[in-house]
Amino acid sequence: MQKRLFGTNGVRGVVGKDLTPELVVAIGQSLGTMRKGRIAVGRDTRTSGEMFVKAIKSGLLATGCDVVDCGVLPTPALQYIVKGQFDGGAMITASHNPPEYNGVKIIEPDGTEMGDEETIKLEELIFDRSFSTEPWDKTGTEIQSPERIEQYIKAITDHFPGKIGTGMIVVADPGSGPACLTTPRILTELGCKVITINGIMDGTFPGRLPEPSAEGLKNCAALVTSSGAVFGVAHDGDADRAVFIDERGKFVEENQQFALIAQHICHNKRGVVVTPVSTGQVVETVVKQENCSIEYTPVGSIYVARTMRLLLEQRKPVVFGGEGNGGLIFPDHQFCRDGGMTAAMMVSLLKSTGKKLSELIDGLPRRVIIKDKIATKEGDKILELIKTVYPREMLDETDGVKIYKDSSWALIRASGTEPIIRIIVDSDTRENASEFFEEIKKHINPILEK
Repeated sequence: MQKRLFGTNGVRGVVGKDLTPELVVAIGQSLGTMRKGRIAVGRDTRTSGEMFVKAIKSGLLATGCDVVDCGVLPTPALQYIVKGQFDGGAMITASHNPPEYNGVKIIEPDGTEMGDEETIKLEELIFDRSFSTEPWDKTGTEIQSPERIEQYIKAITDHFPGKIGTGMIVVADPGSGPACLTTPRILTELGCKVITINGIMDGTFPGRLPEPSAEGLKNCAALVTSSGAVFGVAHDGDADRAVFIDERGKFVEENQQFALIAQHICHNKRGVVVTPVSTGQVVETVVKQENCSIEYTPVGSIYVARTMRLLLEQRKPVVFGGEGNGGLIFPDHQFCRDGGMTAAMMVSLLKSTGKKLSELIDGLPRRVIIKDKIATKEGDKILELIKTVYPREMLDETDGVKIYKDSSWALIRASGTEPIIRIIVDSDTRENASEFFEEIKKHINPILEK
C-alpha cells in the first residue's frame, strides 16, 4: 500500500482548497485514536496556523487526548519537546511552501516524524472515518505551554559551552518564521553579536518567501558584507533547515555545507554518515577522506533518521546524517533535521578551524550539480526505459534509478506527491555534467512528446 494523503514530510496544500479545517480535525481524531494520551502541538507563523492548530486540537480532544499547546516554534523544537515526554505531536506547518499553503506533520513519541507504515494506518482512519470519539465526560483537556521552547534552546547551547562565538558577528535571517524566537537567541548565548533581518514573525512573509534561495537572500548577503559578519544563516518556514552565506556574501550550496560539517564531525569522531541517494558526491568524498563510511537511503529525512536509529541499534557508530538541502541531523542531539543546531555547529566549526567560511568551502573537492524537474505522468515508463538504456553501467534503485558513469552520476526519480520526474546530475566538471544531462534528456524526450 502507498500513502494517498501524506507526502515525504507530512500533508500540505493550499488553504481552503487542498487543506481544510474539516480535514485537519479528521487528522487530529485519527492521531488521537492511534496515540491515546498526551499530545503536544505547535505551529509556524502562517496566517492560517491559528485556525488549523485549533482544528487539530479539536480532533485530539474529541478522542480523549490531553493537549499541550506549545505555541509558535520551529518544527525541531516541537520534536525535541515531544521526545520522551509525550505520546505524540502534531506540527502545523507547510515548511518551505509559499504563504497560501499550510500542512500537518505528525511526530512520534521518539521525536521522529511518523513513518510510512504508521502513516498508512493513520490515512485509513481518516478515509474510513473510523476514529473514536469519547462521550462528553471523557473528552480531553488542554493547557498552553509556550515556555517549553526554552528546553530546545538550552539543549542546543549546552552542546557548546564557553561562549565559543565571542568576537564573531553573525547575520540571522529567520525569514519571519518561528526561528525568530530561537536562532538569534541561540547564537547570542554562544557569544556571537547577532544582526537579524526578517526577524519579526509574520505569516505573509513580507521580506522573502519561506524557501531560502540565493535570490531571496540577497538582502541578507548584503548585510553580511556590510557588517563584517563571519557568515549569514537563513531558515525555511519551520526552521528544520539552515543555509549559509559566507563572509563574501556568496550563497553556500547546500551539498557543500553538508560536506563541510560532515568533514568537521568525522575529523573528530569516526563512524557512519547517513544520507539519501540524492546527496552530492562531495559529501561521500570528504567522509571517506576522514576514514568514515556512508550509508545511502531513499529520499526523505524520515528515512535518514530511521536508518540512523536502526544502525545504532545494530551497534554501528552513527555520527551524522542529513540531506543536501540544508536539513542536517545530529544524533547526539536528536533524530530530525534541525536548523538551529546547524547554525550553532557552524559557529563551532569556524572557532575550531580558525579559518573563514569561504576558505573552507574553497578547500572542498570540486563537483558540479545540475537539477531539473519535468512535468509528466509517465514516471514509471521513464524509469523502466532508463534501466534498459544503461545496461552496462552500475545502477542503484534505492529510490528511482541512479546511474554511475565514469566520474559522474545521475539520479532520475518520479515524485511521490505530484506528476513530475526529478533529474539530478553530479559530475567533476561542468562540461561532463551538461553532456550527461543532455544525453538523459535525449533518451526520455520521445516519451515526454507522446
